[in-house]
Amino acid sequence: MPAKPTNDAHEGATPRADGTVATPRAEAKGPPAGGKTSTPGTPGTAGTPGTRGTPGPPAEAVTPLIRGIGVLRELTEADGTLSLSALERATGLARSTVDRITATLARMDYVRVDGRDVHLTPRLMELGNAYLSALRLPALLSARADALADELDESVSLAVADRDGIRFIHQATRRRAMSLSFRIGDLLPAERTAPGPLFATEWTDTDWRHWRDRRASDPRDLSFTAVPPRRYGAGERDDDAFVARTEEAAANGWALDDQLIEPGLVAVSVPIRSPYTGDGRKIACVASVVSHTSRHTAHDLRITLLPRLRSAVREMERELHRTPPPDPGPPPSDLALWTGASKQRLGRDFIESLARGLTVLTAFGEGRPELTLTEVAQATGLARATARRALITYEHLDLVTTPSPRTFTLTPRVLSLGFPPLSRTSLPEIAQPHLSGLTSRIHESTSLAVLSESGEEIQYTARVATGRVMSVNIAVGTRLPAHATALGKVLLADTRDHAQLGLTSIHSQGYALVDEELEEGLRSLAVPIRDRSGRVVAALNTAMHASRHTLRECVTDLLPELTSTATRIESDLHTAGRFTHVPLT
Repeated sequence: MPAKPTNDAHEGATPRADGTVATPRAEAKGPPAGGKTSTPGTPGTAGTPGTRGTPGPPAEAVTPLIRGIGVLRELTEADGTLSLSALERATGLARSTVDRITATLARMDYVRVDGRDVHLTPRLMELGNAYLSALRLPALLSARADALADELDESVSLAVADRDGIRFIHQATRRRAMSLSFRIGDLLPAERTAPGPLFATEWTDTDWRHWRDRRASDPRDLSFTAVPPRRYGAGERDDDAFVARTEEAAANGWALDDQLIEPGLVAVSVPIRSPYTGDGRKIACVASVVSHTSRHTAHDLRITLLPRLRSAVREMERELHRTPPPDPGPPPSDLALWTGASKQRLGRDFIESLARGLTVLTAFGEGRPELTLTEVAQATGLARATARRALITYEHLDLVTTPSPRTFTLTPRVLSLGFPPLSRTSLPEIAQPHLSGLTSRIHESTSLAVLSESGEEIQYTARVATGRVMSVNIAVGTRLPAHATALGKVLLADTRDHAQLGLTSIHSQGYALVDEELEEGLRSLAVPIRDRSGRVVAALNTAMHASRHTLRECVTDLLPELTSTATRIESDLHTAGRFTHVPLT
């Protein structure tokens, strides 16, 4: 086996299969003259854009981890759900291997296996959250992007460079018949976007060669599933047009997208410069205003909205300059112990090397954007050799890079692991599988509800009915008076008027038990669902005939089940809502 580094001086170097290490080399910046150079072979992994001719994995790469990442990417490309047989066909893996991978991912709460189908779950978003929190840009800039969208009444996005593509890290969209449909984490080809030419002004000769190789191997952009494929393959004229747009972007400091993605879609973009580089001029991300030709032409965007976008970008850059780096937050704990215990519990169905490899990504986060090998091992509780092999694997998969000879950092490609489809998850979708589990355990119907805008009614947003002959028959969308229901009382107990409404005891005890107030014989128990700020945003309940459970049994037997289910829903909601907006209905 190749020798491992003996000290931190080599921790960020790229390990070779023969045991030696290679440090990153400096490359000249700027597009090649005329943009005509091209060489075969593109970094990446099979099944991702721009990866034709990729060499095989290094000798120390973790094969189960590569396979597990492949499964997650196939599920992502399928919008979050695939059957086990479809996963077998898509990955080319044996069915037994697919079963073991999905069993491991299910144990980690990253997927849910429902019969023959596999679904991504909100817990998986913690991997993308690790990248976004380490990046800091969404936390610092998203509020200003949202305010700009409100002011202009147009969609505003933030995007970062991902090799020869762009990847969205924030979206502030408008509710319209013709509105932006891209999601956080979606990858677009640089040449079909407004941010692309701006990022390309910083490309090296190698970057331009990679871009041309990808264009030659995928002329219709079939590997970019977030955009409509080209009807006809791109040609040399298209390549020259992008080089010209890049030169214009370098001269102007902004760029336009005049229906490059699809007819009707127009955008104007301005770069946001990073204060963390030596000259403070490197592009950290790009802000874009996106519209439709029914409201603005591309020329109109430049004339009417570009000045306000530039002003907002200056405010964003000032925000970056005046905000000091955060103190490192607490890293994950006892992950190695958890994976070991899971292996003992599930036996051969649990792939410990896959689970341990995935925990390495969660070592990064706010205040921990760059870590040495030793810091990754300490954060996860893994042996240095285990952490090292996982990092080698992630470098091969383009999920990790080495900004210096001693440190590792996550790349935007981490967002390809489930984030796009999950970024549009609503609270009812999050709650539904938890309601199903609760109903099967207590054998009573369960529901989720929110408070209406008037505060006088509740609206049911999710429900699972029990199979009893006599059960509570309420459909999703039903509205009932809030003051007469356990769900409503829990929701009203979190308002400022809870004392006036006589709900102080419910506010303090954390649940409501209603006995035959809405209807004779109907008994209901409800608990709150809180968002990341602690605000009650929904309520969970079970309703039954009074003859089936005494009031005491409701508290001693059913309340613990409801409380634990609410905790699991909240955990998923907090993960999903860290960098995305989770609709309540």
